[in-house]
Amino acid sequence: MPAVSMTVNGKKVSADVEPRTLLVHYLREHLGLTGTHVGCDTSQCGACVVHINGESVKSCTVLAAQAEGAKVTTIEGLADGDKLHPMQEAFREHHALQCGFCTPGMVMSAIDLVKKNKNPSEKEIREWLSGNLCRCTGYHNIVKAIAAAAQTMRG
Repeated sequence: MPAVSMTVNGKKVSADVEPRTLLVHYLREHLGLTGTHVGCDTSQCGACVVHINGESVKSCTVLAAQAEGAKVTTIEGLADGDKLHPMQEAFREHHALQCGFCTPGMVMSAIDLVKKNKNPSEKEIREWLSGNLCRCTGYHNIVKAIAAAAQTMRG
């Protein structure tokens, strides 16, 4: 089995994996980072979104070997100790989750949106989240949280 090496949440990691191992399974099964969820295995739900070299990517569509040498950030890599990332804090503050299953992917996607568009409109937020499914909330509070976090992240 080939070895795969990358930096995950600021730490260099390496493991022998089968060539067909998906990044989401590498993160969950080899590294124990279970915040990245497997929701559909078909790239439709967005629960598995992580950042690869700063870009949001559905980790169920990427082989671990494709992330060789990359910088990967998962939901576990956002907080600074007990201090939540502004997007995480906004989701908490605006009650933008119910069961929480989609939340890690929503947060990771939203951070990438705000990085690319510092002041997204409600329409832009909803369009950006079209690849992330939530079966509980109806998106209203998720959109509010992202708008609030964007304002905080702008300074």
